[in-house]
Amino acid sequence: MSSSFFGREKSLHQLLGGGKVADIALWRNKRQSTAVLIGITTVWMLFEVAEYHFLTVLCNAAITAMLFVFIWSNAAALLDLPPPRIPDIILSEKVYKQAVMAFHRRLNWALTNLHDIARGRDLKLFLRTIGFLWVFSVLTSSTSSLNILFLVVLCLMTVPTLYEQYEHEINHLAIRGKEDLRKLYKNMDKSVINKIPRGPAKEKYK
Repeated sequence: MSSSFFGREKSLHQLLGGGKVADIALWRNKRQSTAVLIGITTVWMLFEVAEYHFLTVLCNAAITAMLFVFIWSNAAALLDLPPPRIPDIILSEKVYKQAVMAFHRRLNWALTNLHDIARGRDLKLFLRTIGFLWVFSVLTSSTSSLNILFLVVLCLMTVPTLYEQYEHEINHLAIRGKEDLRKLYKNMDKSVINKIPRGPAKEKYK
């Protein structure tokens, strides 16, 4: 699916990486997407709305898990049922290695791109990056990092899938908005900027 306004040749799923992250962001796997959205919303409500501390939540979660395992273990012994087991995925060394390698690849990619931008080969990109980092630092100084993280995840979970569903309508509105801004600038240039008095041009002496 191509876009005439943004000029991309790849699909939105490919632009988002084409993996599980893209599937979750585009709601291809509704169960995982719902679980991620509920999980990040629960964490945000616990720490920002209810104002719990991290260690408090961690201790309460450990107490709840221990009570659950205790009741299940004793009930299993009485009812001749299998005792609870920790899921293999939690104890799997392969899962941890894959997570570390994925984080390493992302970090290496980010640092490499940041190094290329910092070399100043593309001055516009360099200035845009500096401006973005400055705006981001201002935002993080006025609100908590968890609020920023929750807003970013919420946008990632909603904006791509909405754009994929209404791509043609959004592109049409974006093109019309771009043309309206261009006309507005031309009108301002004719009615305001060109009427600003300027001093007489100095003659060049030969």
